[in-house]
Amino acid sequence: MSWGTELWDQFDNLEKHTQWGIDVLEKYIKFVKERTEIEISYAKQLRNLSKKYQPKKNSKEEEEYKYTSCKAFLATLNEMNDYAGQHEVISENMTCQITAELARYVQELKQERKSHFHEGRKAQQHIETCWKQLEASKRRFERDCKEADRAQQYFEKMDADINVTKADVEKARSQAQLRHQMAEESKGEYSSILQKFNHEQHEHYYTHIPNIFQKIQDMEERRIVRIGESMKTFAEVDRQVIPIIGKCLDGITKAAESIDQQNDSQLVIEAFKSGFEPPGDIDFEDFTQPMKRTVSESSLSNSRGDGKSEPKFGGKSKGKLWPFIKKNKGGGPEDFSNLPPEQRRKKLQQKVDELNRDIQKEMDQRDALTKMKDVYIKNPQMGDPASVDHRLAELGQNMEKLRLEVQKFEGWLAEVEGRLPMRTEQTRRQSGLYETQNTSAVNNCAQDRESPDGSYTEEQSQESEMKVPATDFDDEFDDEEPLPTIGTCKALYTFEGQNEGTISVAEGEMLYVIEEDKGDGWTRIRRNEDEEGYVPTSYVEVYLDKNAKDS
Repeated sequence: MSWGTELWDQFDNLEKHTQWGIDVLEKYIKFVKERTEIEISYAKQLRNLSKKYQPKKNSKEEEEYKYTSCKAFLATLNEMNDYAGQHEVISENMTCQITAELARYVQELKQERKSHFHEGRKAQQHIETCWKQLEASKRRFERDCKEADRAQQYFEKMDADINVTKADVEKARSQAQLRHQMAEESKGEYSSILQKFNHEQHEHYYTHIPNIFQKIQDMEERRIVRIGESMKTFAEVDRQVIPIIGKCLDGITKAAESIDQQNDSQLVIEAFKSGFEPPGDIDFEDFTQPMKRTVSESSLSNSRGDGKSEPKFGGKSKGKLWPFIKKNKGGGPEDFSNLPPEQRRKKLQQKVDELNRDIQKEMDQRDALTKMKDVYIKNPQMGDPASVDHRLAELGQNMEKLRLEVQKFEGWLAEVEGRLPMRTEQTRRQSGLYETQNTSAVNNCAQDRESPDGSYTEEQSQESEMKVPATDFDDEFDDEEPLPTIGTCKALYTFEGQNEGTISVAEGEMLYVIEEDKGDGWTRIRRNEDEEGYVPTSYVEVYLDKNAKDS
């Protein structure tokens, strides 16, 4: 099977076919290029998607990622980022190994094709030239033969005419002989050119054209093989990243399997546990026995006190109507006594850990300065040892202050841990006895119920609430200066602040913010000098003053 023998007369069709082959190759290059663009676009969209759902640093959202389900989601986002990287690898490899290589090959193919068909045209032109020479010699031979025949007939006619002179006859004879001689010469030339043409024609159709067509056939077959190899590369580039993509998917599966619902439930307990005990049974007050109601007020009070020896909020501080009484008088106290026992313990522990870290930093700086001083003592030319004494003294003072702070917070921490409801029964009883010393105010608080919006409602009368001794909490804050405003807020919904420490707002109302949400879902606001309180954070849109926040 050879184009040179089978298609010897299809030069034009072969020229069209090979051009079509180059067009197919260029179309395939365009297809691969568009595929790479899709891969790049897909990878970019995946990266943007992963970035979009990443938690913002130093935000409340970042704190949510302590839960295993959120950690698994974060791992999924990271794996998707790696997944996107593999599609970038596909695009890069296809560009380098297919489109770039085939683009160079197409240029080489065009040059080679041009060369082969140029050679074929030269061969065609040569055989056409030979054919024209043959035709010319043939016509010349034919013409000379006719001329010789006419000269012979004229000679015979002159020779037969008696009226013609001998000189004319001789002239006609010589002319006839000359024409015959020219015809013989033309015959010889025609014969020679014919033999030469036949040889050239044989060489053209059996040697030159087959060789040229064979080169073109080889060129076309190489193109077909090359496009096949490129298609294999196309698949192989994809296949090379499958193991890594598989690892990404395995990572997502592993992250999903690492979700621990019980652990997350425990984290919810640790995050929101107050440390209070559930309310105890309410004593039956028998109003059908008037004789018993004539007991002295002190006896009634004592009996109620005995019945409430273990109040439901065993861990509350004396006389505190958590969560609003404390907040209504100012910012959170240093000992976090405005928080429930468990939350207070966590805050105190965090503060102790933070102070210990600060002490360690100061100690590291002191050690470094001590080493520097030793170097200066040994090598006075490097510096004055006395130059670091002032800084060492400052570090010593800072550490002493920090240690005192640690002792203070550790004392509060020990106090809280000694009164937590999770402790022994004896400890709870002691805590309950401590609480009963606060008269009816604590009993009133023990009757609290949590409302759906997260606040507390008192079932006792407002008069009972007003019986809380002022010395329990007011003395601590009477001398405090009013909190400065740190921004403004707009009420998104109407809120009826019926509970102690809250404030009512109307939808669309603008107010001043004096304390941010501390994580308990409430924001402290002020309407004027005499009206301030807490509203649910979700009910307002806060606009903080950057300068106040930075200060």
